[in-house]
Amino acid sequence: MSDTQLDADVTVNAIGSSCPGPMMDLIGKAKDVDPGTVIRLQSSNEGTEPDVSEWAAESGNELVEVVDRGDHWDLYVRIDD
Repeated sequence: MSDTQLDADVTVNAIGSSCPGPMMDLIGKAKDVDPGTVIRLQSSNEGTEPDVSEWAAESGNELVEVVDRGDHWDLYVRIDD
């Protein structure tokens, strides 16, 4: 994925959280937003990216981009219907 930065509508800061914390935070926020919303999940847990990718595919949402910030990752997820 590229190193461009998307504009996120909502940011979920899960830096420092261990599994499954970042995923649970993302899922909780996804339930509260409108379709089309882009959520930026910030996580320092290396297992978050594969978990988010799998969840997005199964739930019909889209993992748009992952940006490595050095000490954490920004995962951009577009919430669909």
